[in-house]
Amino acid sequence: MRPTNKAPRPDQTRINERIRIPTVRVVDDEGGQVGVMSSSDALRLARERGLDLVEVSPNARPPVCRIMDYGKFKYEQSKRAAKARKTQHRITVKEVKFRPKIDDHDFNFKVNHAREFLEANNKVKFTVMFRGREVAHANLGRDILEKAAEILDDVGQIEQKPRMEGRTMVMYMSARRDVAKKSGKEDKKPTE
Repeated sequence: MRPTNKAPRPDQTRINERIRIPTVRVVDDEGGQVGVMSSSDALRLARERGLDLVEVSPNARPPVCRIMDYGKFKYEQSKRAAKARKTQHRITVKEVKFRPKIDDHDFNFKVNHAREFLEANNKVKFTVMFRGREVAHANLGRDILEKAAEILDDVGQIEQKPRMEGRTMVMYMSARRDVAKKSGKEDKKPTE
């Protein structure tokens, strides 16, 4: 069996001689329109300026090429991607489970956990699990969920009102925007 040396190129941007389209629209290094010309003329113009001809919009008709420093272009692209990854926040759904006959201390303990989740800008799924004949008393579960929503009203808002899903009653809450912003700023305070 022959080894294959064809590793896929991570970057598919065509530059300089790899641009094989006969005519291209050219934008110069300052952003001004040069016009539509043959790719060989555009490449010659880029070489005269000591820069590269980079295809920035291959799907346009004719394709748009820009005269620029390709190394600088790649560097700026990687910086933009890194910044986008850094600012991206994944919101996860945390679940808090109750029973219809939950004790006050247990209820408060679980609501405090839900408060921490909401302050961390996560969504919270509240679940009341019914067993056997407890399903007949769905109003107890609704009361528990409404009480939790009332307590957490300062940090969260109801995203989906309480509803039955089989033998469980479910309610979703998400963090309020103003609380999420405050908690992000508080984390960056200097410690003494």
